[in-house]
Amino acid sequence: MPYMAWQDDLNTGIKVIDNQHRRIVEMINHLHDAMDRRDRQELNDILDELVDYTLSHFAFEESLMEDADYEFTRAHKRVHEVFVKRVSEYRLRFRTGEDISNELLQTLSHWLFNHIRNDDKAIVDAVRHHMRDVSAQAHEGGWLSRSLRRFFGARG
Repeated sequence: MPYMAWQDDLNTGIKVIDNQHRRIVEMINHLHDAMDRRDRQELNDILDELVDYTLSHFAFEESLMEDADYEFTRAHKRVHEVFVKRVSEYRLRFRTGEDISNELLQTLSHWLFNHIRNDDKAIVDAVRHHMRDVSAQAHEGGWLSRSLRRFFGARG
């Protein structure tokens, strides 16, 4: 039985973001399984993968917010920065031999679900609106369509 189960209210409606969030939940479940096996090397590897993937997810999410001119991008980025710092501290404590297992899992699960349900859901309207605008421009011969034709010879 997984430590964390995906719940429908976590879906933002933006497929790429939802898939990335699901991947993070899978990694947390792998981390939990490795903790049960008490395999420190596996724990270290999964923790590194989780941190790296989360950083790339945050960067992707932040670029979507910036492109959409989301008004609270700076605050959202700050939330990400604080979380990264916190998880990095857990990783450092783990590497010094401290048992951070239960504390880390509780922090990850609580923070992730809370962040998705609140902070990430708040960006959805701005990102969707921007995606519709970009799509419309492509169909109407806008900037994206012109750029694609210029760089790739694609027809708009």
